[in-house]
Amino acid sequence: MAAVQVSGIEGVRALPLGEELGRSELYEITQHAVNQFADATADHQWIHVDPERAKDGPFGGTIAHGYLTLSLIPRLMPEIVEFTGFRMVVNYGCERVRFPSPVPVGSKVRASAVLDAVTDVQGGVQLTITVTITVDGAAKPACVATILVRHLV
Repeated sequence: MAAVQVSGIEGVRALPLGEELGRSELYEITQHAVNQFADATADHQWIHVDPERAKDGPFGGTIAHGYLTLSLIPRLMPEIVEFTGFRMVVNYGCERVRFPSPVPVGSKVRASAVLDAVTDVQGGVQLTITVTITVDGAAKPACVATILVRHLV
């Protein structure tokens, strides 16, 4: 169940700006998932898909693609906040994405989210949310993304 449950535009407007909405559960990054992502994107760089070669590489093993980490946002956000009362929710884009540190295969990540802004758009509202994905036990975040999501009524 999501940490925060929000119903409709009024519920969105009642959310605090600039404060953490919550955190997801830990999610394990497996070599299988990394390999599937490599197949889907045709990005088979050895630091992602060759565990033997990666042992001697800069990270001591394989790491997740940065865009795989980013793509976990739709998987992890429903554990933080659940929106109801909208006919459709659309990912509108990203304002900024950074990958400050790697995500080793076998590690566990979690997301946290901060609502930065709510803006009226035709047919609903646009939320600007900063999502931070961290590796359990790591000092620096693995991904910090400011995303735009439109909630349409």
